Amino acid sequence: MSVPMALLGLLDREPSHGYDLKRDYDTFFSRGKPLPFGQVYATLGRLVRDGKIVVGEVEPGVGPERKRYVITERGATEVESWLTEPVEAEPNLQTVLFTKVVLALMLGRPAEEYLDRQRAAHLRRMKELTDIRRGGHLVDTLLADHGLFHLEADLHWIDTTVARLDALREAVTRR
Repeated sequence: MSVPMALLGLLDREPSHGYDLKRDYDTFFSRGKPLPFGQVYATLGRLVRDGKIVVGEVEPGVGPERKRYVITERGATEVESWLTEPVEAEPNLQTVLFTKVVLALMLGRPAEEYLDRQRAAHLRRMKELTDIRRGGHLVDTLLADHGLFHLEADLHWIDTTVARLDALREAVTRR
């Protein structure tokens, strides 16, 4: 997730304070990994520096003054461009999972045991995501579906790889 683009998009919706941006980001995008306040304000500082937002009205607060951030034309143009560009198709051909299997085989380690542990980890995560889906919130359900579909594809790959481990072992250990 691109934090700067998410914050720009939220500001394209309406000018906001940093606190409100963090709240909205956490509500819609973080899902269990709240955005630290320090990251919010550092990102806002870079967006101001780059001319994508400006500090609008400043209001007194209980603590420090509250700055309201406003998107600039440059920032709005960047949001529009980002929204219309397709996301790079995933997954990349080189994944951590694949790398671990190949290295385990090259090093004479039990790749099938690693894949079994990975399968168990995927199944645990799938159970967590299934529980989230049952929560009833549409945003959570759609995000959980996305994760479940990716995990299902990984499980299919794990099963296919286990069936081909001997051939893969031969291919990667041949010199």
